[in-house]
Amino acid sequence: MSTTAPRRVLLAAPRGYCAGVDRAVIAVEKALEQYGAPIYVRKQIVHNKYVVQTLEKQGAIFVDETEEVPEGSIVVFSAHGVAPSVHDEARAGKLATIDATCPLVTKVHKEAVRFADEGYDILLVGHEGHEEVIGTMGEAPDRIHLVDGAEDVANVEVRDESKVVWLSQTTLSVDETMATVGELKKRFPLLVSPPSDDICYATQNRQVVVKQIAPETDLLIVVGSKNSSNSVRLVEVGLEYGAKAAHLVDFAEELDEAWLDGVGTVGLTSGASVPEILVQGVLEWLAQRGFEDVQVVRTVEETLQFSLPKELRRDLRAEAAGKL
Repeated sequence: MSTTAPRRVLLAAPRGYCAGVDRAVIAVEKALEQYGAPIYVRKQIVHNKYVVQTLEKQGAIFVDETEEVPEGSIVVFSAHGVAPSVHDEARAGKLATIDATCPLVTKVHKEAVRFADEGYDILLVGHEGHEEVIGTMGEAPDRIHLVDGAEDVANVEVRDESKVVWLSQTTLSVDETMATVGELKKRFPLLVSPPSDDICYATQNRQVVVKQIAPETDLLIVVGSKNSSNSVRLVEVGLEYGAKAAHLVDFAEELDEAWLDGVGTVGLTSGASVPEILVQGVLEWLAQRGFEDVQVVRTVEETLQFSLPKELRRDLRAEAAGKL
């Protein structure tokens, strides 16, 4: 390193776990305690390498498809949600299911069903192949059209331009989504907006604080996995709002000392599926290299909590009542 500038860290708050992720991870942990290993999980419960590895050590088995789960076993559906066809597959395999879908994703699913029932074409703003998008589109496959960015708007075809509504993947960039919606409104002037914002509160909050610290940041470090949509968006938002450089890492060991050349201010945040222990690891790494001055930049307090999936609550209550 070669810098004489004051070394400080702007630590974003809020960061890390959102209510939906916390609920999903606890659901797997409680299922392992309640029923014993193995507990099968369809897809990654949340998009974070460390979380998946930790749960595997506790006895969770992650599978890509429902058909990989042995008949009669317990399967947990991930926080990203699944299509109705996946529930059908679970019933066919005589599987006991625990649905850990984030309630905010469930809200989008219900909106899709309602608008489809009312005869709307639904324009879903999202990224092709993302698990949340696949699950939402499965609710009304004949009515939902994926719009993957503003450049995709020209490809959209609908039945009736007077009955069109847009919904969105919950983990997108707010700015990018609204840019796409702006283009959709030019094409479809009667486009209806969802009754409430689909982009989740945690995604928005984490982007807002990154926008605030980015102009002062020489290097932005985002802790998160590469398949985590909201983590990737934080890197993009940081660069767009003035960070001179930005990197996404899973662990402190992935950091490169060369990134600190000429750096006085490091911005640090984490995606909504990242446990705080990983952020603390980065802070320790930075402190060892002279970045001991940590200034917390907080834009909002988050207090939202979600109850556990109903299947777990039922059995936990029954056990507490001495019925198991």
